[in-house]
Amino acid sequence: MADTSGATAEAATPFSLELSEDVRDIRDWVHGFARDVIRPAAAEWDQREETPWPILQEAAKIGLYSLDFFANQWFEPSGLGIPVTYEELYWGDPGIGLALTGTTLAAVSVAANGTQEQQVEWVPQMFGTPDDIKLAAFCSSEPNAGSDVSAIRTRAVYDEAKDEWVLNGTKTWATNGGIADVHVVVASVDPELGSRGQASFVVPPGTPGLSQGQKFHKHGIRASHTAEVVLDDVRVPGHCLLGGKEKLDARLARAREGQRSGGQAAMRTFETSRPTVGAMAVGCARAAYEYARDYSREREQFGGPIGDKQSVAFTLADMATRIDAARLLVWRAAWMGRNGKDFTQAEGSMSKLYASETATWVTGEAIRLLGGNGYTTEYPVERWHRDATIFTIFEGASEIQRLIIGRTVTGLPVR
Repeated sequence: MADTSGATAEAATPFSLELSEDVRDIRDWVHGFARDVIRPAAAEWDQREETPWPILQEAAKIGLYSLDFFANQWFEPSGLGIPVTYEELYWGDPGIGLALTGTTLAAVSVAANGTQEQQVEWVPQMFGTPDDIKLAAFCSSEPNAGSDVSAIRTRAVYDEAKDEWVLNGTKTWATNGGIADVHVVVASVDPELGSRGQASFVVPPGTPGLSQGQKFHKHGIRASHTAEVVLDDVRVPGHCLLGGKEKLDARLARAREGQRSGGQAAMRTFETSRPTVGAMAVGCARAAYEYARDYSREREQFGGPIGDKQSVAFTLADMATRIDAARLLVWRAAWMGRNGKDFTQAEGSMSKLYASETATWVTGEAIRLLGGNGYTTEYPVERWHRDATIFTIFEGASEIQRLIIGRTVTGLPVR
């Protein structure tokens, strides 16, 4: 036995995967809303391809769409409040789920990059009140700069005489883009530095020069508004630079000297939110799996339920196993993020990669198990399959996640 007499004693924290009573209560409450309010309306809003304002209003009335709710879940001690909540919302419907949670990405950006004063000023304006609902949009991607944030061309130029930043460019794929009250825009302040020369800016409500460009008609998540955002000489006050100019100038100086600059604003937002996207994917996958499971119990072929057939049972077994594995990866990454643990093995990217690809596979298999019925709009699995595709694309495509994981585990430099 090893001699530990000289070791520094540390209080051991008991390991447990059991959710706290508070998290279980939240989970059950959100599940009830998803079951009773979201699911019955999902097909309608998918067809309409519009923001489901009545659902947002119902959520706001009970405190589900609110700053307090999301802040409380985000800072829940175990780190599991947000993934549990998002799984239930996206189990209800991914399109409506994104309409309800799309604002949080902009809020996370302010929390990750802004000062405390900026957080207090802007984040409440992103949600509004039950009587006056607000939306926010995070604008990073561009027509020629999606996963490659270093290719961002939107420029922010400082007008020292007026203490204003002037923004010009076009953003694309922005959730709530153009219809949001508050936009958070990632722009280049020093193009020669690539991604290290970027910063994030808050564009307040009603700022002249910001307009909605093309609204996208999408394959899935159609209840969530996605559009271009055009910035034409948009002027914002100096205090709208997240983190402040002094911090930006110091970071740029380090970057110009070849030192570590402390990371880029858009990437810090994505790193924080990747396990959250994984939770969305788990919810979507679980919805399809449960529907296929129940269908296999009731659908009879060749003298008995199809669930009796070994091929069907094996598929359901793989579905259940992959979903549980994805959930555990998401929970681990969320717990690490909440407790300040470094993602030394790219655990955040692992959770998003595996969960998103699980969702696409599970929903596809659900269609196959339902046969011709699964391919029709009379059954929800085809909609969930369309919705699931986005999880392998947004906030870093699967290829980007593999690149991040590969570079992390090999330790080889970025080229």
